[in-house]
Amino acid sequence: MAIWQKKDNSTPEQDRSGSFFSMLPVAIVMCALVLVLAAVAKNVSYTAQGPSLELLDVEKQDITHLSGKSDCLLIYEDDTMGTMGLNEMMSVLSQMRIPFDALECGDVQAEMLADYSELVLSVTHYQYLGEVLGDIRSWVKAGGNLMILYPPELSGSFRSLFDILGVRDCGDSYAVVESLHFSDGFLLGGASRDFAVSDPYDSSMSVYLEDDCEVFAQTSGAYPVPIIWRRNAGRGTVVVDNLGFLEKGYRGLHCAAYSLLGPACIYPVINASAFYIDDFPSPVPSGYAPYIERDYNLSIKDFYSSRWWTDTYNLAKKYGFKYTGMVIEEYSDQVSGIFERNTDMERYLYFGNMLLNLGGEIGLHGYNHMPLVLEDFDYMGLFDSYSQWRSYQDMRNAVNELKNFCASLYPGRTFQVYVPPSNIISEDGIDLLASDFPDIKAIASVYLPGGLAYCQEFQVEENGIISTPRVIAGYILGDYTRLVALSELNFHMVSSHFQHPDDVLDEDRGAELGWANMFANLSDYVDWLYTAVPSIRSMTGSEIAAAVQRYDYIDMTQTRSENGIHLELANFYDEAWFMLRINEGQEIVHISGGECSHLDNTLYLIRAVSNEVDIQFS
Repeated sequence: MAIWQKKDNSTPEQDRSGSFFSMLPVAIVMCALVLVLAAVAKNVSYTAQGPSLELLDVEKQDITHLSGKSDCLLIYEDDTMGTMGLNEMMSVLSQMRIPFDALECGDVQAEMLADYSELVLSVTHYQYLGEVLGDIRSWVKAGGNLMILYPPELSGSFRSLFDILGVRDCGDSYAVVESLHFSDGFLLGGASRDFAVSDPYDSSMSVYLEDDCEVFAQTSGAYPVPIIWRRNAGRGTVVVDNLGFLEKGYRGLHCAAYSLLGPACIYPVINASAFYIDDFPSPVPSGYAPYIERDYNLSIKDFYSSRWWTDTYNLAKKYGFKYTGMVIEEYSDQVSGIFERNTDMERYLYFGNMLLNLGGEIGLHGYNHMPLVLEDFDYMGLFDSYSQWRSYQDMRNAVNELKNFCASLYPGRTFQVYVPPSNIISEDGIDLLASDFPDIKAIASVYLPGGLAYCQEFQVEENGIISTPRVIAGYILGDYTRLVALSELNFHMVSSHFQHPDDVLDEDRGAELGWANMFANLSDYVDWLYTAVPSIRSMTGSEIAAAVQRYDYIDMTQTRSENGIHLELANFYDEAWFMLRINEGQEIVHISGGECSHLDNTLYLIRAVSNEVDIQFS
């Protein structure tokens, strides 16, 4: 943590003659503030609130996995783009609970197509499909549904599909995608603004489409390039995903493109919004920070109390969401020995009890800020200030001290969520939490890969720990962050954000912008989220863990008819949530075994209350 001390420009002679008397009023005021805070902390208590969703007492090994017929065939090419598309689309389809088969393009035979109603092509060189390409054209016209996952090489073989893809003309070069514009109702929160693309490159085909193509995404500007479009071809449908970004942060866009195939698409979602504050409550640094002093003329401690927490607290009250505060007991590099109790508890009581009164939750971050790793762990020169723990028992003792410290502050609470410091944790650390601390139900690290971070999916692990990754972070909230947030809102219907109080001290995390601008960025994101989906469930860390359990455990088979969908659910406990897109202009007229709310245009949110749900369209 970066800490700055206020500069002192006085001479030694001035110090000796007048510094005591000049600083006396300030000292008196500061002492008064400390006494007031201590008095307030003693009088701020919390009222225990039950969780909005209880954790399930269900073992992972007891979950039933359905083995329905695969109606989707994922055809891939064994090259860089083809395998990237394969891996991403396997994750997308698996989490949408779409049964699929995967075949390398050289292994596909024409007679296989009759067994499937949907094809997804993750192929760069369409000539490798050989004569099967012509069979795919005929299969689509006879009623099949085809998705092109990414822009391929513009070969003659691919151009032979232009008549069913609705491409009137295509340039020989690829377009640079700098910003995306989404049509109304295609993505939750997508039409409210254009989304800039970070690190743009020539990723998309420069195409001109037939008038009967329905464009759902295109580049911004006077001469837009179509990015995602749908077209009826004979009795079938074709969807082209012309984006060219095959990475985890864009899965929601590929999911939405896939959902355009056929008359309707339904898939499970989490339906939850969570906000974490790392290093909070924790010891507050002394001294001054240049940008806080520049804008407010306050010390770090006074700024945290009078401005940062006031704004952060009021934002949650305004939109009705809850914080999960991740406690650090003290800042040191101690990794062995006896872990002493922090006795300076006033700020922990003050901030923690206010957070709990908002309906929030206290979680565990660390005795100190040392990740749970042993001496064989390699920081790869990226974290020079971090040490490895001397033994498994030292790690255990430190976590136990933190847990007891929190129990002394917040009696009657259970501390069920752990966030790794700097999102780093080893297999040893995970095993420690899973085996030695049964009250810890969830680890909330990060969703996107990078560096040494422990990257997670939304799932229950084999050891029983629930992975509830945080998706975005901080107060800068740049272009890529905004797109990832949009993507996850439409893939898992989830928002998960974390911040640190000391973000305001770090230039790399936006401190030079000043708190007013940093807070404005966060406020804008929160307003966008709750405007896009006002009904999204605001949850604490353990509540979203309970939601992830139900999401990960649920499995389904669906029977489609001309006028509806019938779901049979496995591992249904009390509720399950689904996103439904209806593509043919129909509306829901009746639902049994569940409840329905209209989200936007063709999008609906279904809450199952039974293990069988029947949805009828007009």
